[in-house]
Amino acid sequence: MDRRAAASGDSPVALVTGASSGFGLHICLALAREGWRVIATMRNVQRSGELEHEARQAGVWPSIDCMPLDVTDRRAVERTVRDIAARYGRIDALVNNAGFAVGGFIEDVPLEDWYRQMETNFFGTVAMTKAVLPVMRERRRGTIVNMSSVSGRMAFPGYAAYASSKFAVEGFTESLRLELKPLGIHAVLVEPGAYKTAIWDKGLGSIRLKDDSPYRQPTEAVLRYSRRTAETAPHPREVAEAVARIVRSSSPRLRYVMGKGSFAAICLSRLLPWKWYERAILCAMRRQSLRK
Repeated sequence: MDRRAAASGDSPVALVTGASSGFGLHICLALAREGWRVIATMRNVQRSGELEHEARQAGVWPSIDCMPLDVTDRRAVERTVRDIAARYGRIDALVNNAGFAVGGFIEDVPLEDWYRQMETNFFGTVAMTKAVLPVMRERRRGTIVNMSSVSGRMAFPGYAAYASSKFAVEGFTESLRLELKPLGIHAVLVEPGAYKTAIWDKGLGSIRLKDDSPYRQPTEAVLRYSRRTAETAPHPREVAEAVARIVRSSSPRLRYVMGKGSFAAICLSRLLPWKWYERAILCAMRRQSLRK
């Protein structure tokens, strides 16, 4: 029997991007456990092995369908969403999770990396949202969850490209929520702090640090801090379970801040005079520079 036929046609349908690892993988598992039909998309379905293994272990693999999708390919986005809507007759939730992190100080990061960062993290989110909206609007219901970050509320040295893309997602989602609320569609921001996901390993690994860079010492300090933070970060399952609660809520909030100390850090960055906040960040960087 086809795996799709094994699931109830009445199951709500969720479309998740960037589902091969990290938050995306665990969001797929959490939604499937809640009885959702999950369309797990990723650039290369050959990388779905971890998702399949985890889903089989949890007994939810029949509820998950994997599909190839590069969110930077506009035609593929439109075609894939049309195919999903035709096959399942509905899309109840979209989780815009696909993304990556470019690391490095602004002067050192090549301009093409800035374009790649925005194309995936921001324009990919916009393209997916625009493709799904007609399906949700026709039924006057649905939830769009945009995976932002604490870095979408407060920027740190060494991750300007990543923060810029997430700041853009924040502004986009605020406008989106106000436009869609009268139509019965909810737009939500999830803002995780540090969690054990591959995004930071990839981001740190992508830093192109020249031997003669004037930012070599502060970049190395940022790398040390990021690695230490990642070592003690909580499991992404916590965020995935929160997303599962959000999409079944009849009245979700605009923002959900997640992670150790994330809410306090955002509040302090808003309440403290900028000079105090600036001094705290730069002092922390200096301390990291003295460590080996």
